[in-house]
Amino acid sequence: MQVEIPKWQVPLFILAVLILLWLLSPILPPFIAALLSAWLCDPLVQRLQRSGRSRNVSVLIVFSLFFFSLALALLVLVPIMWDQMANLLAGIPNLVEWFKTTAMPWVAKITHQDVAVLMDPTQTMETVKNHMGDVRGIATVIMGYASKSGAALIVFVSNLVLLPILSFYMLRDWPKLIERLREALPRSIEPKIVQLVIESNNVLGGFIRGQFMVMVCLGAIYAFGLWLVGLSSGLLIGFLAGMVAFVPYLGATFGIVAAVIASLIQYGDVQHLLFLAAVFAIRQTIESFLFTPLLVGDRIGLHPVMVIFAIMAGGQLFGFMGILLALPVASVVNVLYKHMHEHYLNSTIYGAHVETHHIEPDRPDI
Repeated sequence: MQVEIPKWQVPLFILAVLILLWLLSPILPPFIAALLSAWLCDPLVQRLQRSGRSRNVSVLIVFSLFFFSLALALLVLVPIMWDQMANLLAGIPNLVEWFKTTAMPWVAKITHQDVAVLMDPTQTMETVKNHMGDVRGIATVIMGYASKSGAALIVFVSNLVLLPILSFYMLRDWPKLIERLREALPRSIEPKIVQLVIESNNVLGGFIRGQFMVMVCLGAIYAFGLWLVGLSSGLLIGFLAGMVAFVPYLGATFGIVAAVIASLIQYGDVQHLLFLAAVFAIRQTIESFLFTPLLVGDRIGLHPVMVIFAIMAGGQLFGFMGILLALPVASVVNVLYKHMHEHYLNSTIYGAHVETHHIEPDRPDI
């Protein structure tokens, strides 16, 4: 016996779910992170299953590899990068001295202005005094955050403990979760929704996994190239530049700026910047002609102009998190747009089913 549900109850139910998610938003981050990790790791688990292993054993193997890699990175890379960070900060006075003795006279020579006047200590102190009220306001905000740091630390540690547990169970039961969601779909739209989900999963999954490999490869190239030219903080800059390479154009920009600052701190001259230019030119060539075509390709199918627009729109609407999620969201939107466009071309609005009659123009009598 079928029960007819009034149509007005459907949007009301969706609204209630959205309100509930908004109210529970403070506790959702570990669940969302676990869901994302399960989705990303499921193809590897399925590959292990096809080799004859059970689902539980495959999940345990994937988790063991992940935590072994994480522990290795924490034990080996973190101490090295910490030392490089300390050396970089210790060399900041050298950068200040180079700026005073070399950069400022050069700028003054080019602009024919006394740059030192603009940076007069007396004037600087006067400016600081004029804005002391703003400084006190900022200090008050910082102290307010500091008073909440204890509770924030407890929440962070709790989420850190919960994340592997939630990820394990979600990854183990991922096929069951997908099947439950599929069974909940209305039968009339179930085939179309499944098709959209499969296409979005292929595009989004391929892009994220390929972009992750690009990040790792670019980080290694940065670190090796900067180490080769003698930059002591090459591993630190390479790691950070590889991490932010997920956002197009941001990784290269950050890497160049950080490497230039580190080079000026370490050497205090402009000659070594030529070696950095060579490193980043080689990096750009390898990324453009090797990594991106092989590992990412045209996975999202967006024009470069649309890529830039998506990143700027994400940053404008949601800040830094919007920049990170701009391209994944844009790839899904692009899949939806293709289906909507195809539906529009086959609709009566477009006139696909309207018969058109070709009328020959009248020819003048000769």
